[in-house]
Amino acid sequence: MESLQDRYDEAMYLFSAADYPAAIAAFQSILRDDPSYFDAQLSLGMAHCRMGDFELAVAEGHKAEKMRPKDPLVHTNLSLFYMKSGDKTTAEHHGLQARIASWRNPEPPPAGQDSSELKMAAPPAPRMKPPEKFPDMPWKKNAPMGRP
Repeated sequence: MESLQDRYDEAMYLFSAADYPAAIAAFQSILRDDPSYFDAQLSLGMAHCRMGDFELAVAEGHKAEKMRPKDPLVHTNLSLFYMKSGDKTTAEHHGLQARIASWRNPEPPPAGQDSSELKMAAPPAPRMKPPEKFPDMPWKKNAPMGRP
């Protein structure tokens, strides 16, 4: 039997091929077997949005929000779904929530690299002080008046 990850990859392939009905069925199948599979829940909402069913997209988006209430992508998707459905006020609310969530939860380090491996940035080079007096321009001193 295929792993949930393999099934999710196949569902995402269907989604990327714009076969949204098949992708929706695949995401729903994954969620029947594992209701806590966050990526499938998030993708299910987006698939409904692509089908133009914004009411279902919002409903599925809120299910993802219950799983991870402070995930920026959840609120970004909900903002899009509400905007497409014509509810600009709620869309702006979720857009702001996405921004706040991204401030609270900075992006994790790249895969395979934990934070202990990150090196501190080198301090910036000291700024040079401008000279007290700019040097004279000898080529201007010797030019007679009236000549360029």
